[in-house]
Parts: sequence; C-alpha cells; structure tokens
Amino acid sequence: MRRFTSIVLAMIMVIMSLSTTAFADDKKVQGPINISSKTAILMDVGSGQILFEKNPHEKLPPASVTKVMTMLLIVEALDSGKIKLDDEVQISERASEMGGSQIFLEPGETQKVDDLLKGIAVASANDACVAMAEYVGGSEEEFVAMMNNKAKQLGMNDTNFSNTNGLPIENHYTSAHDIAIMSRELLKHDKITKYLTTWMDQIVVGKKKTTIGLANTNKMIKHYQGATGVKTGFTQEAKYCLSASAKRGETHLVAVTLGAPTTQERFKDSSSLLSYGFANYESVKLCSKSDKIATLTLDKADDNKVNLVAKDDLTALIKKGESKDFTKKIDVSKNIDLPVKKGTKLGTISIYKGDKQVGKIDLINEKDINKASYFKMFERVIDNIF
Repeated sequence: MRRFTSIVLAMIMVIMSLSTTAFADDKKVQGPINISSKTAILMDVGSGQILFEKNPHEKLPPASVTKVMTMLLIVEALDSGKIKLDDEVQISERASEMGGSQIFLEPGETQKVDDLLKGIAVASANDACVAMAEYVGGSEEEFVAMMNNKAKQLGMNDTNFSNTNGLPIENHYTSAHDIAIMSRELLKHDKITKYLTTWMDQIVVGKKKTTIGLANTNKMIKHYQGATGVKTGFTQEAKYCLSASAKRGETHLVAVTLGAPTTQERFKDSSSLLSYGFANYESVKLCSKSDKIATLTLDKADDNKVNLVAKDDLTALIKKGESKDFTKKIDVSKNIDLPVKKGTKLGTISIYKGDKQVGKIDLINEKDINKASYFKMFERVIDNIF
C-alpha cells in the first residue's frame, strides 16, 4: 500500500509539473513586481545584497522551508568529517512516527546518510529529518539547539526553531530575510547541489525493502532555467512557502516567498523575482575560493611566510551596463598566537565600487601554522646579523 501511495504521489507531481504558466518570462519583467505572497525577498547569493523586499522581517511559520537549516547542519557535519555519506543510521521509533511528507521509515531499520539527505532534499521527508537530527546532534532536542545557535551565528534575528522539519508547533517562526540568509549559506556547499536539483529518484525503505518513488516538491527545478534549489513548504497556518534559487553565468540569486495563497502563486512570485534580478543585474567574479590573496610574515612561525587564501568565491553584483571598476582593501590580523590550525580566519578582503562596499570575504591560512623551534629562531637571528 505504501509503495502504491508513493507511486501515485509521484504521478501527481509529474502531472502538476506539466503546467508552466506560473513561470515568468525574463523579457516581461521590467519594473516594480506585484507579489501576492505575504512576505518576499530577492537576495544575491554571492554578496548578500538585497534587490527586492516586501515585509522581509515579518515573523511567520516557515513550514518545511525549516529544512534548509536542517540540511545546512548536516552538510557542515559532512564537511567537518563528523559524519560520512555512507554512514548507516538506525531509525528510531520517534523518527518513524513523523506525519506529513515522509519516506515511511520503520523503527529499527538502517539507512545511509546519503539516502536520508536525499529524502529530505527531494521528498521533504519529516521522518528523515528526525533520524538525521538524532544522528548528528545525539537527540532531536540537541539538534534544534544547534539550529538556533547557527541562526544566531548567521545573524538570523527574526528566527526561533522548535523542531527540525517545520511541522506545526508553538514558538517556531522565521522571516523571508532570515530564510534567504540560511539558503545563501547552504548554497555555498557544493555537495548539496545534486540533492537540491534532483527532480525524481527512488529509495529502498523498510524491513521488506520496498522501493518508493521520490518527486521533488520544487517545480522550478524542472521548469526554471538555471534553478539550483532550494525548498518548498506548506501547512494550513503557513500557507505556501518557497525558497527558490537559480544561477546564470556568475549571477546566483535566491528568492524567498512566504504565505502565498496558492502553490501556483508561490512559484509565480518566486520566478518573477528571479527573472527581475537576472534581467537587471549581473555578478562579476573577483576571486575564486582558495585563490591566494596575501602573504603574512610571521617571525616566530616554523614557515615564516604564510599564504592567506579566499575562504569563498568573491563576487560583486552590479546593475547591467554599469562600469566594472572596483577597488580592494585587504586587512590582516596583527597579533597571531601560534600554533594556528588550517582554515582559521586571519584577515578579510573587501571590494568597493566608489565608496560603497559591494563584497567582503574572509581570508584563511591554507595550512597549519606551527611555532618555530628555538634552533630555527636562532638561525634566523644569525642570518639577520650577517
């Protein structure tokens, strides 16, 4: 029965996807945008610059768009080596009891992190969210605390999370502005792209090894040029919500809409916002992740010449037709206590267009910095004398 239900749901998704009337034509979007959603924002992923906003800080329930933060913490755990994609996760009774959208996990079975992440990104699986929360955080409660801590780190001041999946619960809210911030952060991680952009897939679940179909709830993945994600959401209270991103050339934008009256309106609003951005703005790439930007001289380091590299890509967003003349400012730390682990922030590079800052990223050391031995320090003193 579960397999039949999943197949039917997948067929419905395909049929619904055949309608493309909700997606805007770039050439028709020129001036102010009429948005039917309660709140909305259009943000440049590269610089964080805001191009459009409507009630951006209004606190609303985000429904399954909550899972953007859940996925962000999972990907960070993967990047740090805390977990691996082929790790086996045992499914708890709690995880299997989740209602709403799910992949029908059964208590006691095991699933790989890879498949659970796929279930979250593609099928918006509430049960997979809880399973991964327990695996990464030790408990669902601890993982929720991690979500709120990360929100504070990112400056998401309109946000409080009470669960991992966005099912209706008290004191669970965010804003279009904050969703754009966490979506932008998630999109910095290249490994999440294949999950966010998967249109249809399948997964084997349950002790009977039942194959179920997965269909992406984000129709823009199939119908909007350059779509890169991110996440849909719906509850009766939240209405229709969407964080939608797309990339064309170097220009990467994210549009967030909350509280749309219909699913068609949320896709129409988001595609209109993105199309407005692509029609009027372009990103200029100024440096790539890991590019060497500066060199530090540290007399007390084992290797006294330390390269500082860009932590992320650095892009600047400009209006189409504007000049591409920029100036840069590099700031480096003056007092550095050794040793220093690889990847530590030791400076920044800021980009200006005239007097306006249009981009800024951290500079990090590309390898560990260790203290020089007393013998090496003595050698340097002698070399300087002679």
